[in-house]
Amino acid sequence: MKKFFAIVLCLLMVAALVACTGNKPADKPAEQPAEQPAEQPAEGLDIKVGFICLHDENSTYDLNFINAAKGACKSLGIPESNYIIKTNIPEGQECYETAADMAASGCKIVFADSFGHEDYMIQAAKEFPDVQFCHATGTKAHTVNLPNYHNAFAAIYEGRYLAGIAAGMKLKEMLDTGKITADQLKIGYVGAFTYAEVVSGYTSFFLGVRSVVPEVTMEVTFTGSWYDETAEKEGAMMLINNGCVLISQHADSMGAPSACESMGVPNVSYNGSTVKVGPNTYIVSSRINWEPYYEFAIKAAANGEAIPADWTGTIQTGSVELFELNDAVAADGTQAAIDAAKAALEAGTLHVFSTDAFTKDGEKLTSYLADVDTDDAFTPDTEVIKDGYFHESEFRSAPYFDIQIDGITLLNVNFGE
Repeated sequence: MKKFFAIVLCLLMVAALVACTGNKPADKPAEQPAEQPAEQPAEGLDIKVGFICLHDENSTYDLNFINAAKGACKSLGIPESNYIIKTNIPEGQECYETAADMAASGCKIVFADSFGHEDYMIQAAKEFPDVQFCHATGTKAHTVNLPNYHNAFAAIYEGRYLAGIAAGMKLKEMLDTGKITADQLKIGYVGAFTYAEVVSGYTSFFLGVRSVVPEVTMEVTFTGSWYDETAEKEGAMMLINNGCVLISQHADSMGAPSACESMGVPNVSYNGSTVKVGPNTYIVSSRINWEPYYEFAIKAAANGEAIPADWTGTIQTGSVELFELNDAVAADGTQAAIDAAKAALEAGTLHVFSTDAFTKDGEKLTSYLADVDTDDAFTPDTEVIKDGYFHESEFRSAPYFDIQIDGITLLNVNFGE
């Protein structure tokens, strides 16, 4: 009898098991969701890519491009054997030769990162019509009319403005705590050249500072080089000795940040955090994140799709970024102030170059012709003020804001276009 009940019990357990598995055979696993696990890598693009850099990893500017190149290729599944990064390529015939070598070796798209590379990239584009050539900071793609030559930049003036707010908050803290007095509200800026790109950058930074401390003034010195550590350090020291109590820069070495650290002067850098050389003075840095553009252009080249003559990255595309604040130096409330301004920029309720925010020779501007379609004489050709603000990087990707506004003094103007 016990044996009989044991058999019945086993049969009941089997029946229950079958019911729980939806009447599927017990050896067939339950069906899995259709989507693949998030960690599964995407299939890599079958394309060879070339990157040309003016300097190497010692330049914050070029390191930013190098990191973006590697990051984009990794995201797209392109193996290291299928991309080439050439560093220390001068703004001369060497750029053309490097670009031509890359095209001849099978690269389907070639990028260059410096303003002076442009004419040589155009030369290569004419010789290799089946290869795409993309140039950062250039101005001629929309007028040269080559289907395989392209310019790219980002609305970095918005990032500079946000970094300026961080500087302004620090300046206000210094004023409120008595470290400086109202007659010491002067800051300094180390620039490379008097190109519109640099003018746009230092002006947007200054306007960010002035949105917090309206009385501030600024002095600017130029080095005549994108990367000259000695000249940049000397320029920063000169500004500090002139009474500038905070320094920023558009130059690519650690010269200015190291000078600030040695003198105990707060610093806002560009293209990368300089906290390692300035742990006691570095506040924040803005940068263009080139990875979104690299990914977009490489995908387009791989798929035979068109690439715009001009591409402008934004905060929304992830192309304009701030590095993490150095809380050891930044003033209390800085992050909240940055977040509020960033939200207003994204909403379109704040414009960096609002004509209410600056004057030229004591006058508010209602009209301005900018040199957008660049020619040898840099002839102004495009009305860029409308709706109450200067429309930067909308008529081409590279900056064209070149107005010398009130409140900024240029100490030397020997390094121009």
